[in-house]
Amino acid sequence: MIEVEVKEIELKGHIIDSFILPRVFDTIMDLGGDFDVTQFEIGKHKEDPSYARILVKARTREQLDRILGELLKTGAVIPELEKLRLRKAPKDRTLPDGFYTTTNHPTYVLLDGEWVQTDHFEMDKVIVVDRAKKTATLKPISEVRKGDLVVVGKSGIRVEPPERPRGYSVFEFMKSSVSSEKPGQAIVRQVAEEIMKVKKAGKKVLVVAGPAVVHTSAGEALAKLIRDGFVDVFFGGNAIAVHDVESQLYGTSLGLNLKTGRPTEGGHRHHIYAINEVNRAGSLKNLVRRGRLKGGIMYEVIKKGIPFVLAGSIRDDGPIPDVITDSLAAQREMRKKMKGVGLVLMLCTMLHSIAVGNMTSSRVKTICVDINPATVTKLTDRGSAQALGIVTDVGVFLPMLTRTLSRKKR
Repeated sequence: MIEVEVKEIELKGHIIDSFILPRVFDTIMDLGGDFDVTQFEIGKHKEDPSYARILVKARTREQLDRILGELLKTGAVIPELEKLRLRKAPKDRTLPDGFYTTTNHPTYVLLDGEWVQTDHFEMDKVIVVDRAKKTATLKPISEVRKGDLVVVGKSGIRVEPPERPRGYSVFEFMKSSVSSEKPGQAIVRQVAEEIMKVKKAGKKVLVVAGPAVVHTSAGEALAKLIRDGFVDVFFGGNAIAVHDVESQLYGTSLGLNLKTGRPTEGGHRHHIYAINEVNRAGSLKNLVRRGRLKGGIMYEVIKKGIPFVLAGSIRDDGPIPDVITDSLAAQREMRKKMKGVGLVLMLCTMLHSIAVGNMTSSRVKTICVDINPATVTKLTDRGSAQALGIVTDVGVFLPMLTRTLSRKKR
């Protein structure tokens, strides 16, 4: 008789229509395991939860641990209360062997007999526990310090993935896309409705924007969106700010006249001129205060007092004084300003969108708009049921969204 390693798991909630149950079966088989369903109770009505008890089988303990690690990410729970395993970090920025890495779903740890929720939900972080304060804090490896109690292994951890929405919404399906030639009015209307719902619920809307917003002449549409109160937090890089200032001071973006679409004589130097103007003033805020910057995206952000983070990259010209060039410092500022965000609107910026996506809880609705399908795919493939990818020209999409929201506001 061949000996096998076994462990029983539980699944509760809307595990059928959220496709959690078939995903569990697929995961077990894909990793070479087997299973027996020992108990299965189906909810009789739409709002009734279902329950399943499944015996997971594997050839070795290592294989079983690998399977259980993946199943915990789907929301499976090990019924018996297993003790949380903790090890001290051996030195700064170094983790003990077997450390647990988080998903972007709500996560709990069994700390001295009590289930304690982590301080926030973010993928690819570790959990550091403070027994005296009974807290579980998510940290990136860069913030781990020698002696921190780090959660290791799979035991004593519970994860709650979001269930498929019970009613129809634009986020009902994991992935959506529209034609790259023209965005459908229905999609735009549904996105506008989601933004209105988030605002009415008292949550914040975060916009992450790239310079293509300005290049496609959609800068004025985004500025109006901010002016009308539909944006609460703004993230971007050096380029979006510089080209926004360039467009306001010289009517160009990367030297192209935004009205005619044609190159302007000497226009290739305009973005450097724009950087110099900001440097001369000392900051974007000073440029606005002195009356030099009188419109545009950054003007509206500053006039409305909206928190913003401009994160730098190796390719930046300048950069302007407002840009945070230390990437870890920029991450910390972003995390601080993301508190209370209920919806993220990502506009044609692959690197910043992916960065923010990795910091975002699965309970935050995320809309990624980009002409490049690869950007949309990277975001929607993160596994969140709250992600919507729209492959389209932001220069067409954003004015349509702004007009739709303006009508709804009246």
